[in-house]
Amino acid sequence: MLLSSFVNRKENRQLIYAKMLDGSFPVFSQFGNNIYASDIVQNCIDCIATEISKLQPRHIRTDSNGIQTTPKSSLNRLFRFSPNPIMTTKDFLEKVIWQLYFNYNAFIYPMYDTVTDQRGTTRDYTAFYPLNPTRVEFLQDESNALFIKMYFSGGNDFTLPYDSVIHLRKKYSVNDIMGGGANGQPDNGPLLKVLQINDTITDGLGKAIKSSLSIRGVLKIATMMDDEKQKAERTRFEAAINSSESGILPMDLKGEYVPLNIDPKVVDKDTMEFVQNKILNWYGVSLKIISGTFNDEEYQAFYEKVLEPIIVSLGQAFSKTMFSKRELEVGNEIVFYQRDMMYLSTPNKLKLLEVAGAQGLLTDDQKLAILGYSPLADGTGSRRTISLNYISVDIADVYQLKKAGSKDNTQGGGNTGA
Repeated sequence: MLLSSFVNRKENRQLIYAKMLDGSFPVFSQFGNNIYASDIVQNCIDCIATEISKLQPRHIRTDSNGIQTTPKSSLNRLFRFSPNPIMTTKDFLEKVIWQLYFNYNAFIYPMYDTVTDQRGTTRDYTAFYPLNPTRVEFLQDESNALFIKMYFSGGNDFTLPYDSVIHLRKKYSVNDIMGGGANGQPDNGPLLKVLQINDTITDGLGKAIKSSLSIRGVLKIATMMDDEKQKAERTRFEAAINSSESGILPMDLKGEYVPLNIDPKVVDKDTMEFVQNKILNWYGVSLKIISGTFNDEEYQAFYEKVLEPIIVSLGQAFSKTMFSKRELEVGNEIVFYQRDMMYLSTPNKLKLLEVAGAQGLLTDDQKLAILGYSPLADGTGSRRTISLNYISVDIADVYQLKKAGSKDNTQGGGNTGA
């Protein structure tokens, strides 16, 4: 939508289709079978996208001594609140994950200005835009440099260097470039079969309930009647039903009521759970994760199986595209940090504080954040303490040396006296 102003650059360059190892043409449509009409599928993807949207992306730099710093860069400015003018960081991450699960491929375009100063030429990043092309083609020029041509639903198409686009892939397997199946689309065949069974079960359950509430019996009228007399007789019969308080229906010799014993069959609970669990297992999301009734261990399993691979992929894909080889070599990278462990139960939060706090790994403000409190108002929350009488980390070594020296002097004096 906003790309036409900055990416549609025409160059006098001869491009041909990139050569695929299997001999196929690298042209991929982004539309697969619509599995997303299922409420279970939508709930699963929504859980994953919502959790990923809580991440805090950061540009960090690690020096040769392993010390990490957070530079005051344009990247951190964008990552903090708003990667582009129409999205917050949460919106941005959530949209990227939805597109990744819709298409098994997600494309992000980083917009930047080139700045030249005494340090050389650098990039000043101004926005990140998640893209939603309907079709992509991979091309190459005379030097075998790879390009991506994207077609959009509005009729526009843009050709960009592939290394200037952040490309996330899911189930990257048989295709050389795209995630998903051999055609670069989601390979949802096995899931579609299960969804069809689930839809049949759900539809049958609705029909069974409806049938049980509809016709309950047949009124046989012993005489020949025209339509008007039949209607009048039915009205009289219904009035008799409505006026009966004892459950006994009075009738004359002209009519006979024959009850219909309707016994609708529905699928048993175990079968329904089996079908639904197959859908949930496809996405690695349990019912407790969807309902929010999980415990710490269940969330940790969900994190390690589903969220962690996405987090690793995000960090590597962003770092690979955002930085040159030289910048990567000197320790620049993008890391997607989790928020404080707010999902932990109160006993496990206290256990975390006891272990991590005793080692001097957390500041006072970080400890307060884990418990849900605001930072210290006097600004002293950056202090770290350890379990050595909870003194400042800065003087712990001096304290230990003094204590060791005092002990040696005591032992020496005892030996002299002996």
